[in-house]
Amino acid sequence: MAHIYMTFDFGTDEEKAQQARHKLDGWKQAFRLDKKLLYKFERPSPEDDGTAHAEAAPAKKEPHKTGKPAKGTKGGQAAGARAKAQKEEKPAAAETPTGPVKLHLRLAFSGHEKMTEERWLKRIPTEEPFKEAASETVKPSDRTFAEMEGKFEALEG
Repeated sequence: MAHIYMTFDFGTDEEKAQQARHKLDGWKQAFRLDKKLLYKFERPSPEDDGTAHAEAAPAKKEPHKTGKPAKGTKGGQAAGARAKAQKEEKPAAAETPTGPVKLHLRLAFSGHEKMTEERWLKRIPTEEPFKEAASETVKPSDRTFAEMEGKFEALEG
């Protein structure tokens, strides 16, 4: 199975990069493209690798599992303190400048899905969050293919 790589450079616009991630997740689910459409983000500094965002998500769900604590109990105060701490963290994260964000996308369609592959190659760069980003497509026949494949495998995903 041949892979095709697409790179989208969003510059410092983290919001557009996250919109692109949401769009890709929606496509993966709607069109059942789980193994055929893989993506990874490249960020210059290790602090912005997305682990802080992944750790914050389960903390938000925790108060909903236990239900509302009774008034005046310690649980209610602890939940309020956690919510206040999370609100304070969000503005701090928004104020920190982010470096350039690149999205590396790998399309892995089999030989009999050539038409589907071509449709996705045409569709993705024309959709909203990808339209403004600088894009590059690398096919197996290109001489930078091996370099791109190595870079994609080296990125954490």
